[in-house]
Amino acid sequence: MVRCYLAVAGVSGAIAVGLGAFAAHGLKHQLTDRLLGVFQTGVQYQFYHTLALLLIGLLLSNSHSRWLKVSGALFILGMLFFSGSLYVLALSGIHWFGVITPVGGVALLAGWLSLVGFVVSEKRNGE
Repeated sequence: MVRCYLAVAGVSGAIAVGLGAFAAHGLKHQLTDRLLGVFQTGVQYQFYHTLALLLIGLLLSNSHSRWLKVSGALFILGMLFFSGSLYVLALSGIHWFGVITPVGGVALLAGWLSLVGFVVSEKRNGE
């Protein structure tokens, strides 16, 4: 699980860099300012949660916590649904993809709360 999350974080980070550069250079004159902002929001949140997934992978190297495993899975799902739907919405202009975005947002929130669950459970186990 550790290697999986670290590998996904590496791939996600590379994709986020590529998509960020693509937005800045390739999409700048192709999209409206609003849709370019939507795309950039997807990149921004993908970066944040790539770093969070990296943290999860590092924490899992010293723990086999179910909370961490769930948190990592939720971050991956959240990035796919949240950022992915924003990318598709911005590039296609199909607005119904926006209904998927909150599902990803909820997964990202749940990922952070699962990380809190890990911290609380570790504190109890460590006392």
